[in-house]
Amino acid sequence: MAVERDESVSERLQQNQLVIDEFRSAGGVVGGPFEGMPLLLLTTAGARSGQPRTTPMVYFRDGTRLVVFAANGGSKSNPGWYHNLLTNPVAQVEVGTEAYQVTGAETGSAERERLWAQRLTEAPQLAGLQKQAGRPIPVVALTRVDR
Repeated sequence: MAVERDESVSERLQQNQLVIDEFRSAGGVVGGPFEGMPLLLLTTAGARSGQPRTTPMVYFRDGTRLVVFAANGGSKSNPGWYHNLLTNPVAQVEVGTEAYQVTGAETGSAERERLWAQRLTEAPQLAGLQKQAGRPIPVVALTRVDR
């Protein structure tokens, strides 16, 4: 069982790297399953290693903040980037051709519900991912660090 998990993690990392490479070479535009979706690259410091970890993810804007969901494909556990942000909330995002520092924070319950409901109107598949995960999916706000 552990071998299957390692292979699926390895496959996911390889797929993510392809998306990251395409994103960076095409000015933030990608095809495939992310085509036409607002995509960002989030680089966090590994919670244990401190090494940079970059993850492509869909986001939406809430005022000046970027909002992302720790769905992890409907997995029972939160994604690594979420744990990394809990350990060190300062990260970097790339949106289009722009890169800047952000602070990530999980939203409080009332704000989470507002943002969750807002996003469900555009991405109803989130409800299925949450049901599959059997856990509330954390909603994380990324706020730009002042220059």
